[in-house]
Amino acid sequence: MMLPGGASPPAVTADRMRIAERTGSQAVAMIDAGLTPNRILTPKAFENALTVQLAIGGSTNGIIHLTAIAGRMGITIDMLELDRMSNRTPVLVDLKPSGQHYMEDFHKAGGLTTVLRELRPLLHLDAMTVTGRTLGEELDAARPSFPQSVVRGFHDPVDALGGIAVLRGNIAPGGALIKRSAASDQLMEHEGRAVVFDDLQDMIQRIDDESLDVAADDVLVLRQIGPTGAPGMPEAGYIPIPKKLARQGVKDMLRISDGRMSGTAAGTIVLHITPEAAKGGPLRLIRNGDRVRLSLKERKIDVLLSGEEFQARAREVADSSAASLPRERGYRKLYLDQVTQADEGCDFKFLQALEMTESVPKPRP
Repeated sequence: MMLPGGASPPAVTADRMRIAERTGSQAVAMIDAGLTPNRILTPKAFENALTVQLAIGGSTNGIIHLTAIAGRMGITIDMLELDRMSNRTPVLVDLKPSGQHYMEDFHKAGGLTTVLRELRPLLHLDAMTVTGRTLGEELDAARPSFPQSVVRGFHDPVDALGGIAVLRGNIAPGGALIKRSAASDQLMEHEGRAVVFDDLQDMIQRIDDESLDVAADDVLVLRQIGPTGAPGMPEAGYIPIPKKLARQGVKDMLRISDGRMSGTAAGTIVLHITPEAAKGGPLRLIRNGDRVRLSLKERKIDVLLSGEEFQARAREVADSSAASLPRERGYRKLYLDQVTQADEGCDFKFLQALEMTESVPKPRP
């Protein structure tokens, strides 16, 4: 839904102004041509978008946004297939936080066109664009490539695997995401003691307290920051390193939450745990001192409890939650009743398509 060349120009450049003017002209031309969004926002287009998202080391937020847009078109994002797609899609862009360069460097290197050229073997080139030409036709018409160091070749990637991985486990039965391209290799297989923060305010008050019982190999857990818990799913998943550990030189820790984080943030951070704690998700069962295990190899995120203890805690929390349900009215009630979980895009249910007719990405051999 953007003109070719529109993804990367910095805000203060003439390129951005030119794209803005062309966008207005093209919007009118699309009306004359009858080129409506449903002809552009197709399953193939969403697969292309997901492929690009993985190849640029894009933000986990992008998955939520694409899922929400797809849901309005009656298209479901299959998280397990997304993970398989990630395993065949290399990270090509040497851009922070997954690399060294900045966004303006990416623009000078040719922007998204340079990436799309390298991704041709993985893309649906017959997908329609807002220009009325297919993606393949746009790439054929684009200016030729030139030497640059920001976008790597398909066979010389920054990372052989895509930037995002999908996890599941007993605390994330509906799934969770980790931006592995911005994480620490040594924490990809990790087990540690849970240090739990019950909500954002609790974290703010205690994270830098000198008396906080925390060590570098612990797992920081933040809950109640999901779509309904906060409410609004703030970008609070980038839990800061406790001050007393930062002074010791600790740069990264395993951190998990049911919230989001900015695409500019780096670290070993599991996000979008679904269902969220406020909707009864098992993240609410974790207590200080529990052992939490992440295995990227197994795509697992678990709290190491026996089945009996897990069920006992679930019953205990369910009983206490039922007695304290808030009474809401007005827009807040509408929001809490209708907002979906992260795996459905955090959109309002009444804005989704009446029927989901497609699922992407499609399985490939």
